[in-house]
Amino acid sequence: MRNQADMIVGLQWGDEGKGKIVDHMAQTHDVVCRFAGGHNAGHTIVVDGKVYALHLIPSGVLNPDAINIIGNGVVLSPENLIDKELKQFSSLKGKLFISDKAHLLLPYHAQIDQAKERLRKKAIGTTGKGIGPAYADKISRVGHRVGELQNPEKLAQRILNHFDDNKVLLELMEIKRPQEDELIDLLTHYKDELDCYITDTTKLLWELLNENKRVLLEGAQGTMLDIDHGTYPYVTSSNTISAGACSGLGLNPKDIGKVTGIAKAYCTRVGNGPFPTEDFGEDGKKMADVGKEFGTTTGRARRCGWFDAVAARYACRLNGCDQIALMKLDVLDGFDEVKICVKYEFEGEQIDYVPYDLEGVKPIYKSFKGWKSVKGIKEYDKLPDEAKAYIKTIEELTQTRVGVISTSPDRKDTIVLK
Repeated sequence: MRNQADMIVGLQWGDEGKGKIVDHMAQTHDVVCRFAGGHNAGHTIVVDGKVYALHLIPSGVLNPDAINIIGNGVVLSPENLIDKELKQFSSLKGKLFISDKAHLLLPYHAQIDQAKERLRKKAIGTTGKGIGPAYADKISRVGHRVGELQNPEKLAQRILNHFDDNKVLLELMEIKRPQEDELIDLLTHYKDELDCYITDTTKLLWELLNENKRVLLEGAQGTMLDIDHGTYPYVTSSNTISAGACSGLGLNPKDIGKVTGIAKAYCTRVGNGPFPTEDFGEDGKKMADVGKEFGTTTGRARRCGWFDAVAARYACRLNGCDQIALMKLDVLDGFDEVKICVKYEFEGEQIDYVPYDLEGVKPIYKSFKGWKSVKGIKEYDKLPDEAKAYIKTIEELTQTRVGVISTSPDRKDTIVLK
């Protein structure tokens, strides 16, 4: 019987600390796969004090023995991958593989994204990286896949035809048609730099599972940003939940094994959209300052608030979580009081589920006595009793055990419960 793939998925609005846990778990896995999103996702990993910022490359890249796969569900920006991420490493040949069926995110996608945000009466708050337009082209069947880089001249002509077909709209957005020779040069550059990584990753992944390799699937963004199940329209453009790993890599549901959901000990959100537990006072400001809550990809300040157990329970059920990895518990050090949202007030009633629209929802909190410090603690028994009570309540409200607890950004400051 072949191995099943373990999975890590975000339970909130992204930025939960998935990078650290993927990096931690990647030390015992042979393969790490990214299945959705684009370079709007950012995972920050700290190893021995050195900071790595990853956007497209899976976090397993810091395990010298691991294979890393960027799946077909990803929209890939060659420019970002070549000019920013690959430069952090000496060589990834034989360690990194890119699906030939992943869709290309090209410079004009970012221009469209930014133009549309400017024209909207109420902006969604996208990163402006071109993710939405790239996925829109994919669904509209006018996109271009990584495998097409094998013939830059042919791909350039297809792109120019797309510009001609959409001339009026693109001119309204002040987006210029590329020069053919410059476009061919750019695509040839992409091919030269990436050709050694491009392959049929679905076939490769099947072979690795058949060889009983230990595979880890890495989610991007978070459940509440899922295109179908998140706070639409303030969401990303892909399926961020565990089911998205199947279509985004070419797996079937029986290939998925243990699912670990990642959640901060509080909540954050970047961009616009409803956020029931957002704290606009000093507590929210303190979380932002201590937690260094600025986006890895955009540098934007994250909105901060208390742990939302209603949304977390919903996310755990959607993803089939076997356990929660509770991140950044140390950020709550020194609070006199900490809170958990246990129910919502919605249209005059108390509810314990996520409604169709979170606009107008008010949190109902349960308060807890704070604790002095958990920073750097590596054993559960050494945690303050107040922190243990907080964790136990999260388990009860989400109906999911907490199996991993992070007490600092560093890899080694992690409690793993048996």
